[in-house]
Amino acid sequence: MIHMTETLAVHTVEGFLTPDETVQVIKILDEYLAVAGRIPARPEDGVRAPEDVQEILNAAVERALPSIRRVFPSVAGPTPWDYHDFGPGRGIQPHLHGADEPRARQQRVARVAFHLQEAERGGEFFVDTSASEALWTDRFAGAGSGFVPGTRFTREISHDASPEALAELRAVPRTRWTSAPPAGTAIVYGAQLVHGVLPVVEGRLRKLITNLVADPSR
Repeated sequence: MIHMTETLAVHTVEGFLTPDETVQVIKILDEYLAVAGRIPARPEDGVRAPEDVQEILNAAVERALPSIRRVFPSVAGPTPWDYHDFGPGRGIQPHLHGADEPRARQQRVARVAFHLQEAERGGEFFVDTSASEALWTDRFAGAGSGFVPGTRFTREISHDASPEALAELRAVPRTRWTSAPPAGTAIVYGAQLVHGVLPVVEGRLRKLITNLVADPSR
């Protein structure tokens, strides 16, 4: 069963890909983007990574599962990966995905952001923590939901939420935890954490992002 603390945890996997795998992923992505002829208009939109990249990243998740499960024990594996590309002035404002419906077939426990290339300045990943009730709904997990009974669920305030909801989230008193992991590192963060990316000041930030979903039998 999924414990609430899993959805609020943070973990890192250094050396998520080998140097050779990293070179291969960059090569495949560059060729793919050249053919597609576009980079997403908004960093938060992302582009579905090509199948060869999916296979490399999924194999890396499989290797990293013993480490990931120390913090997220219910995790079974990833959903498809999306590629995100940030140039100067581009970032992602604070947002909150939340957990899936308690009785969904696959439950989102956490997300992974794999840092393929770091910006020269800016582009730091962050999570915001807060004791505010404004982040939470009045929903609690019941028996048979996949979550430990009594688990409480946050609101969902996505990139595409209304301006009012995003402004409300920005107004919540919070503490920001900022990180600049080296390229090759994967950050694993709970699905019920507010998070985002600071604007890139100089250079280019490239990352791949997926959800980690639970195995109901664990």
